Amino acid sequence: MKCLTAKVSLGRSNWSVFARLISPAKSIPLVLLLLLLTSTIPLTSRAKDKLAYGEGLIVNIPMPESEVEQVVEDVAQNGVIRGTKEYNKDQFVAGAKAADSSRVFPTWDQGGKVFYKVRMQAIDPRNFKDGGDVGTLVVRYVVIPQGDKNTILRIDALFEEDFRRTVHQSNGSVESAEYKDIREHLDGIELMKAQNVEAGRERQEQLAKKQNLAMRNDAVPPAAVQSSSQPAPQATENDPDTVSQAAAPAPQESAVSSQAPPGQTLEERVKDLRKQVSRLVKSPGAPLKSAPFHTAGTLQLLSTGTEVLIVISTPYWYGVETHEGQHGWMLRDQLELLP
Repeated sequence: MKCLTAKVSLGRSNWSVFARLISPAKSIPLVLLLLLLTSTIPLTSRAKDKLAYGEGLIVNIPMPESEVEQVVEDVAQNGVIRGTKEYNKDQFVAGAKAADSSRVFPTWDQGGKVFYKVRMQAIDPRNFKDGGDVGTLVVRYVVIPQGDKNTILRIDALFEEDFRRTVHQSNGSVESAEYKDIREHLDGIELMKAQNVEAGRERQEQLAKKQNLAMRNDAVPPAAVQSSSQPAPQATENDPDTVSQAAAPAPQESAVSSQAPPGQTLEERVKDLRKQVSRLVKSPGAPLKSAPFHTAGTLQLLSTGTEVLIVISTPYWYGVETHEGQHGWMLRDQLELLP
């Protein structure tokens, strides 16, 4: 009976027991108790930071399939796999090649266009679960149209060991880095499209101004014609009004001189304007890129001396237009001024 009473009394005074435990005067200090209470936090944090392998990346891109497919094909052919490396000093895995298929991945039968980028004999690439040894590193891109203006892009990466044929999944670093490269290319295309619209509008405005200027120059006022048919008044020493009228320039002459340098013809002004917005391709020629990146696809090779029109100017690249209407990007140091 005493034992039961003691148990009941202890249960009713739990808070006082806890208070005695946290009292500085007792054997268990407050700091130690707090450490005991918070000891589970690192376990929870580690659980949240646990990497998810094999999930890949799926993203919806609000652009037509044709544009996304072109950029993905460019990236698949750029020769590098980002988001992984073989040695600590590396920034990416180089030496990759584009391919139409890969045995590392199962056959894709869910529609869309599939691209592969393969690096043979990769040495222990980073960011793959339990990876090791030498094997084949593969990135797969799947482009699936969603209507006329949207496209689904799926990216997955796998590493297969050559000896044991064990397949290791990516932690998502490769997929994210490859998509970042693709996104930069797509942003470059969007910038080019916006600049093309703006440049077209500016060219229309300049053309309209030139036409208006030519019409004003061709249209001679009747008063000017009448004054030119009459002899100029002779200035005399006794007629100050006549002297001041003879010294004053004609209104039409003043207007023309404010629009162009003296003695410069309309053809010369057009030539100066052409020099400002045109460039020539330097020797030995240069590629016209689809986006302002070294890894972007080549639209065509321009020979030495080809003239292009500057549409967009950036610190390192020019957005240009050829005489055939082809738009693309070229490095600034690949072009020179017109003679």
